[in-house]
Amino acid sequence: MAHIVVTTVAVVFALASAAKFFIPLLLGIVITYTLNPAVVWLERRRVHRWLGATAVTFLLVVGSGILCASIKGQVDTILTQLPEAAHRLHDLIGVAAPDEPGLLQRLHQLEQELQQQPAASPAAGAAGKAHGPLHVVVDDPSMHLDTLMWESSLSVAGVLSQLLMVLFLVFFLLLSGDVFKRKLVRLTGPSLSRKKITVQMLDEVNTSNQRYMLALFATNGLLGLLTWGLFSWAGLQNAAAWAVAAALLHIIPYFGTVLIAALVAGAALLQTGSWTLVLITSGGSLLIAGVVGIVITTWMTGRITRMNPAAVFVSLLFWSWLWGVWGALLAVPITGMIKVVCQHVEQFEALGEMLSE
Repeated sequence: MAHIVVTTVAVVFALASAAKFFIPLLLGIVITYTLNPAVVWLERRRVHRWLGATAVTFLLVVGSGILCASIKGQVDTILTQLPEAAHRLHDLIGVAAPDEPGLLQRLHQLEQELQQQPAASPAAGAAGKAHGPLHVVVDDPSMHLDTLMWESSLSVAGVLSQLLMVLFLVFFLLLSGDVFKRKLVRLTGPSLSRKKITVQMLDEVNTSNQRYMLALFATNGLLGLLTWGLFSWAGLQNAAAWAVAAALLHIIPYFGTVLIAALVAGAALLQTGSWTLVLITSGGSLLIAGVVGIVITTWMTGRITRMNPAAVFVSLLFWSWLWGVWGALLAVPITGMIKVVCQHVEQFEALGEMLSE
């Protein structure tokens, strides 16, 4: 029992420390499972594998570029309105009686008082008498801005480099076809029963991930269309950009829905200051996400992965704690793979039973 605990802790530590390696790898594998049927379909129509993989990867890049270009104007509008939104938020939070300062005003006054009255200790006073007056060095705020912009640019560059690595990984995995599958079957040994179990396990993982990802894209596309219709009808500015954000964030179960509802509520409040618009947009987005997510997505996920909801939620908490947003995105595919493997390995059948519905 002790060696199992030690091994588990070591595996978790390895996954956490090597997140920059495992996240692009697993994301590339999941995307490959999703796109592989298109390459197989082209291959059956006498299109060579490398040409089909190139065409599918190119269409993936072009489709993503078209989507980004279609909402670029609205995203730019949202970004340019951020300073004005910050001032309006300042006014909303700082509302108070005419003779009483608001919350932000009181915090600003407190900050000024602390800056004007630096703390002094007996040692500091003695040092001042011995060495003359103290010289206060004022930190240049532009240095903080430069540092923030530099760190932000590095973060964006890191995300883009990881996405580029995922794209190349998807291309090479699509190009390789079932080479790794044949090698894995060969490594199981000469036993025919083991080869059959390995083939069955890989086929189940492949089918489960394909169906799950296709269902996820279909339901999130439906959610984006319904959300765009609601936001446009309610008069929310940049409705298309917010609808795309809602569809993308809904990929993250539970947390994505709450986050987009909060962001839309803030945007609606800053746009008009009307709580009616806030209730319509945020409440409507929650309602749409509830109907699409709970009724449709949960039913389809249960039929496809055959996992119980408690196991899915626990896995979501674990992978979110381990890898953050990427962990929440990959939680269901990873747990589905683990369930299939455990159901076909005798030593882990108990874990597989716990994950099953």
